Amino acid sequence: MTDTAGALVLFSGGQDSTVCLAWALDRYRHVETVGFDYGQRHAVELKARAQVRAAMVAGFPEWAARLGEDHMLEMRGFGAVAQSALTADRAIEMTARGLPSTFVPGRNLAFFVYAAALADRRGLPVMVGGMCETDFSGYPDCRRDTLDAMAAALNLGMAQAFVIETPLMPLTKAQTWSLAKGLGGEPLVNLILEESHTCYLGDRTHRHPWGYGCGNCPACELRARGWEGWVAEGRPVIRP
Repeated sequence: MTDTAGALVLFSGGQDSTVCLAWALDRYRHVETVGFDYGQRHAVELKARAQVRAAMVAGFPEWAARLGEDHMLEMRGFGAVAQSALTADRAIEMTARGLPSTFVPGRNLAFFVYAAALADRRGLPVMVGGMCETDFSGYPDCRRDTLDAMAAALNLGMAQAFVIETPLMPLTKAQTWSLAKGLGGEPLVNLILEESHTCYLGDRTHRHPWGYGCGNCPACELRARGWEGWVAEGRPVIRP
């Protein structure tokens, strides 16, 4: 542990946010998690959240002592307004704007507004998100510039000094697996494989070398490419 501050992790139960949770637990004295129910089709990720947290507690006692409360925020009204292939029965494809139909307009921005209000109340100066602009799905609200602007707006509007940490921002998906191994070794890698959920279609019936999912949606394809790249490189380790 290198920081005595507390942190709030935006935690979906997916691969990236699970690695971010491990990163925060390795770094901060007290860590809480927040999830968002915005009417996502892959609502199975909301169940994965509890399973990942439980597995963290059982498998990593040194982290368990630092893991605090979990918060679930209801945002279905936002999901209905910002309708996309993640919140409605629509095809997953590229739109005329050049963005994937899974893009929920303003989702990460809305997440951080809600998270900041919670962090203010809980006295947590750091918020941690799994956004990444190296291997990402074309979402403009995953860019570092976007999040820097968001942090500035939140701090101005709330008279705060929040820090938004994005430890995966410069990493490829293969490097995300490397970081997971550096944080928690094979036990953390196995936890991510078995308990985390990424698939946009919510498929938990098909087990692949990289975990569960349909194997065809963009989220599965990205996760699979990252795993295959990491294995091809000899499963290297990135130390936090």
